[in-house]
Amino acid sequence: MASIEDRWMKQKRDPDTKRKLFDSDKKPIMIRTERYGKGSRYRVKYLDPDKRERSRSFPDGKYTLAKNFKTKMENDVLAGVYRDPKAGELLVEDWAATYLKGRSQDASSQYTVGNLFRCQIFPKLGRRTLKNIDDAALREWKHWMSSVSKISANYQVECWNNLSAMLDAAVADGKILFNPCKRKHISGPKRITRLITPWSDRKFHAIEAAIPDRYRIGTTLGGGLGLRVGETLAFSPDFIDRKRMIYRCARQLVSRSTPLQFKLPKGHKEREIPISDGILQRIDAHILRYPPISVTLPWAEQDGQEFMTVRLLLTNAKGKAWWSKDWATEVWKPAFVTAGEFYEGQVDGTHALRHLYASHMLTQGVNIKELAAFLGHADEAFTLRTYVHLMPSSHERARAATDAMFPPEDGTIHARPSRTTPGATSKKRPSGTSRKIAGRLRRPRLAGH
Repeated sequence: MASIEDRWMKQKRDPDTKRKLFDSDKKPIMIRTERYGKGSRYRVKYLDPDKRERSRSFPDGKYTLAKNFKTKMENDVLAGVYRDPKAGELLVEDWAATYLKGRSQDASSQYTVGNLFRCQIFPKLGRRTLKNIDDAALREWKHWMSSVSKISANYQVECWNNLSAMLDAAVADGKILFNPCKRKHISGPKRITRLITPWSDRKFHAIEAAIPDRYRIGTTLGGGLGLRVGETLAFSPDFIDRKRMIYRCARQLVSRSTPLQFKLPKGHKEREIPISDGILQRIDAHILRYPPISVTLPWAEQDGQEFMTVRLLLTNAKGKAWWSKDWATEVWKPAFVTAGEFYEGQVDGTHALRHLYASHMLTQGVNIKELAAFLGHADEAFTLRTYVHLMPSSHERARAATDAMFPPEDGTIHARPSRTTPGATSKKRPSGTSRKIAGRLRRPRLAGH
């Protein structure tokens, strides 16, 4: 099934009969070949599961290694776990090019993930082979991300997860036997979780007032409908259903490595968002002052349509669609200067309007499932993890229920902390039901009952 060929030595044969010759102890008589002293000495030849001949060479003095390799290949083929030993010799950057072809072909996703590999993975690991990514290489790369590249801890987690996913694909494709990122004795970067603190209404109105009138409606769309910035800049009044009081979020503007394009919202799906009378009135008032402008751009989805024309509510001074980066630098950030507010990058990006929207929805009793649908989250668990700390507390209801069972002797109910203003107190009395239950519990009970 497998054999080891010595390319430096061969058994001597009789010149006439061509029979192999042996000495008096019946040991083969060996002589040098023409290759003696040149190249690798031992070559292991074997058949893979597809009956194709494979081979691997070993240098002089490594006969034991060649023998062990021969045994392993035979056992792997018989056990059905054979993997081509040369498969792991592929460079990381070469395998990544193949791997990324299997990821989402969305231009924005390809740009984001491709940039992550180019800037954070290839500099330290790109020229290594897949089989040479070991614990030491991962530790050195992890240290490089934090000390040299100096990216945030959460972005380090994204890089680690993307490398691990690429190595999972290499395992599935038979390139390597295991994913080194998943070894128990090596840990990846740890994510830093920061609780979202929504803006106060005062801050929102201060920023809103500081934005030029022509663009002020953008804060209304972000804070009143929970739209992402690309969805805000692609907002069209043509997608408002005034009978149902619904806005159909069906487009966003994207601008990565490609020209500005229209595409479906994140997740490649449309969604419906309730629209209130107050928001609708603001939109209508804006339309009277600044009528929508039709804009034609390439359509990014691969559904046969090349271009799309949409009447946009927000356009720049030239009547063109906004690039999100230009919106941030020309409209959003200058508003903080005008309003006299300090701009903190982690808190004050345009995403702050979505957080403000989510906090108001939860305060008004909108449940997580509904909120996830309005925000366009694919996973309700993500919405819960992000905003669970903003949900109204059940502590007050729990205290009222306990007071009903164990009423204070003097009938006094202490002031409760307010749900909306930390440190404030509430003068709300127990509900009528609670008072009735408390009254019944105060009555003397008959013996034996």
